[in-house]
Amino acid sequence: MLAGATGLVGQAVLAALLTDKRYTAVHCVGRRALTRQHPKLFSHVADFATLSALAGIDHVDEVFIALGTTLKVAGSQAAFRALDFEAIVALARVAKALGATKLAVVSALGANPASKVFYNRVKGEMEQAVSQLGYPVLVIARPSLLSGDRDALAQAARPAEKLGLMAMTLFKPLIPANYRPVAATQVARAMLSAMHATERGTRVLSSGEMQAVNSV
Repeated sequence: MLAGATGLVGQAVLAALLTDKRYTAVHCVGRRALTRQHPKLFSHVADFATLSALAGIDHVDEVFIALGTTLKVAGSQAAFRALDFEAIVALARVAKALGATKLAVVSALGANPASKVFYNRVKGEMEQAVSQLGYPVLVIARPSLLSGDRDALAQAARPAEKLGLMAMTLFKPLIPANYRPVAATQVARAMLSAMHATERGTRVLSSGEMQAVNSV
């Protein structure tokens, strides 16, 4: 199961899952139906605000959650938390009820439930919450600034992100690996790799570690 397939990382995860022969069916859950067609792709529309079950899915083995927004796009702290915390935890809980034993979720660099920064605190609280669901395998990806073509995905503009990417690209040799921009395709591939390499327990992927994965 995949949530967030229309996002920068989510679409990269979807592409990887559809070409990976280990997966026979990919159930994408979102607020809108996908337009993409593929023999093993199944699209499900769900209301994240009231999510407690998913009709049309009998069983899943693994779940990838790549949901995320910004405070500006969300419009308020409450709306941001509704997606970046409540929806993610609800999806993880539903997937576990459907039999999932492995969960991979996109968080963020600096995630910390004790942080004074609202964004980082919510990400940290989300990590803490999914960690308590009892998944035998949990993969948490903590990317720094994401690089990729948001315009092609018709996503809202993120001027601050573009400026940050330009500055970090210019001064890349001087910036520690964990703070350099990371390609969405690298995050996706690192998540899939960790999902299959981890036999049990929690694996936290740093941004620098994910940059070592070849992107396509």
